[in-house]
Amino acid sequence: MSTFVFKDKDSNYTPVSNIFIERFMPKARGEFVKVYLLGLKYCNSGEVGVSSEVMASALHLLETDVINAWNYWDDENVIKIVPIDKMGNYSIKFLDLSEPLDEHKANINIAEELNKNSTKDMLQDIEKLLGRSLSSKEITIYISWIKDYNFSPEIILLLIQYCVLKRKTDSRYIEKIAISWFDAKIKNINDAQVFIKKHEDKWINIRKILNYLGIKDGEVMKPQEDLLSKWLNVYNFSVDIIFKACDICFKRINKADFKYIDGILASWHKDKIKTLDDIQKKDKRKIKYINNKTKNISNSNSTFNNFKQRDYDFKDLEKKLLGWDNND
Repeated sequence: MSTFVFKDKDSNYTPVSNIFIERFMPKARGEFVKVYLLGLKYCNSGEVGVSSEVMASALHLLETDVINAWNYWDDENVIKIVPIDKMGNYSIKFLDLSEPLDEHKANINIAEELNKNSTKDMLQDIEKLLGRSLSSKEITIYISWIKDYNFSPEIILLLIQYCVLKRKTDSRYIEKIAISWFDAKIKNINDAQVFIKKHEDKWINIRKILNYLGIKDGEVMKPQEDLLSKWLNVYNFSVDIIFKACDICFKRINKADFKYIDGILASWHKDKIKTLDDIQKKDKRKIKYINNKTKNISNSNSTFNNFKQRDYDFKDLEKKLLGWDNND
């Protein structure tokens, strides 16, 4: 579940730009328009923040529809989404549609770039891979990668092909992959292939863990993905050890709980657990400790029980206490 924080002034009414109505609304899906209008209402009424769950409930939509709507309007430069943290929370700013929004368009002459055979061929190959024509915005973005990210046309084509093979062809996802490649300092085809293999190896293991937990790829949220990456890449645990932690979680609380599993694995990492044998040795030490503690308690009770009790003549004691023994 994501939370969206709106940035604007308080108002008793919701003004909708005529530019939005004339230019953007006709081509947008109905549920996307509903999300935009409700968000605009929240923004102008001074709402500090609202979750995707609340918006979905109010509009009778799925949470994924709400998130997809915001991503769509961000792609269309109608709003600006800025991540607040790593927990899936965002700040949303409604942009002035009367102002030029795309900074790249001011810096890139598309007509001039299309005169270059390498760029023209790259764009045509991208259209073949995607199976559709590119919008002017997409063309501008792909050309900007050559300048801003220092990507060659070959790297861009490999990137698009990679996304197509994953069946993720929306512009936002493709741009996210491009940013990750840039952050990874990919300079050539070999760098890209090494990065893809490493990333895919990671996701092969992640999918194994999700399948073991009975969770589909599409259902995993960003915080859960971060935990999975930590178990594999930071703790460097094998899939078998993570499976063992999952088994313990199921046995104790009868459900898959990422935080509970993370607690188990964090404890093992602290104890420098590396293999399943290490886990067995730790369990044996724990059992031995418990048995010794129980034995010590038992011995302590035994000592108390073996205390030799004295024999007393209670009638004689009573006489002494009452002073009757002086009368004898």
